[in-house]
Order: sequence, then C-alpha cells, then structure tokens
Amino acid sequence: MTAPDPTRFILIGTSHPGNVGAAARAIKVMGFSELWLVAPRDREAATRDEAVAMASGATDVLAAARVVDTLAEALDGVDYLCATAMTPRDFGPPTFAPRELFATLAPSTQRVAFLFGSERFGMANEDVYRCHACLSIPTRADYGSLNLSQAVQLIAYDWREALGGFAVQPRTTDPTLADAASVQGLLEHWQRTLVEIGFLDPAAPKKLMPRLNQLINRAQLSREEVDILRGIARYVGQGVGKGKAHD
Repeated sequence: MTAPDPTRFILIGTSHPGNVGAAARAIKVMGFSELWLVAPRDREAATRDEAVAMASGATDVLAAARVVDTLAEALDGVDYLCATAMTPRDFGPPTFAPRELFATLAPSTQRVAFLFGSERFGMANEDVYRCHACLSIPTRADYGSLNLSQAVQLIAYDWREALGGFAVQPRTTDPTLADAASVQGLLEHWQRTLVEIGFLDPAAPKKLMPRLNQLINRAQLSREEVDILRGIARYVGQGVGKGKAHD
C-alpha cells in the first residue's frame, strides 16, 4: 500500500482555473499529490476545461483536490506550515530562502504544508502569522513577480530535492545497435564508394578509414542508421556509374 503524501500544497483564494491546473501539474511532476483549494473564486475551478488543459495529464491530482471554505480546515493534520511571500513582513515568522529552510526540515516525518496566496493579492497577514516560516524565492530585486503556478513549481522542486530528489534516467543502450559485422560492412561499402568518387586514393589512404571507423564507433549507430548510410553510399556509387557511362 502506498504511503500517504506527507506534503500538502494549499492555494488560498485562487482566481483562475488555469493556475489550478498548472499547479496540479507542477506538484505531480515532483512526485506530490495533495492539492487543497481554500475559498477559491470558483469552487468548480479544478473541473473547468482550462484547468484540465493546463494540468496536462495531472488530472488525478485535480480530481482529488480538496475544496474548503477556511484555511483552518486545510491545515487539519499538518505539523509544519510554510507561507510563501516575496516581501518579508515586519512581524510574523522568520523568512528564509526555500533551500536554506528545507535543509533543516528534510528528511522529516512531519506533515508539511506550503501556502500560496491569491494571484492578485498574495497572502494575507493573518494567514502568514499562522505559519512557522515564510519562504521567499530569491529573484531579481527589481522584478520578482512570479506566476502562481511558477512559484508552486519552484517550491515543489526545491522540496523534492531536499527530500532526496529523483535520479536522472541514464541513456539506455539501444537494443538495435548495429553489431561489429554490420559496421565493418558499412566501412567497406563506403571505402569502395570513396575510391570511386576519387575522395580516397588507395595508393595513399593515410588514416581516413581508421578515422571513419572511430567516428562510427563513437556514434553508436543503430542497424537502421547503418542501412541509411549504406543506401547513401549505394546512391552515390550509382551516380558515379551513370557519369562514367556518359564519358
């Protein structure tokens, strides 16, 4: 059985369904699933076509989104609250850059919630005062405006990284890579063609073919790519034959 998501993303007074959908996508790609909407302007925002379109496949997060009337309801079961605000308050919880705070929180068994204010007005002071910490995303000093879903994405990314992150998937070996015999057949085919067009002098080949061999090895050609290159060599050779026929 999958353990419940210990992280909650709470949007307060959200105005636009598109931002709800984009926020759902932002948290899903970082492996989170709990989205709560507190007194949204449109209580059906998560079901609107714009939200579904912006979620881009994160419709499971939208379908499970909780809509409540008050912040107190959305905080049920939460242990640690983080407000998000660009401008620090004169009074209230201490302000941190996300990574600075997250380094002290993770790994943690606490249920953590991230609160985001409305697109137009941000977070109300009384909501910020309820939090243990305030997060301020480091931005350019004279232009720090972030779209709501962008802020959600940045916080979700930094929190996931603090929790251990996701491994970058390495490139896997293509099972259809050309074998050594196919590569040598390609080289022999191109050697004949290069001699025919006068690019390779058999009497003084220098290191052209070994260099081509190294190039092909680095490229790790597939069987299909070998066939394409042999087809080109065949076409070039046919062109040379036609030219000789007209001489």
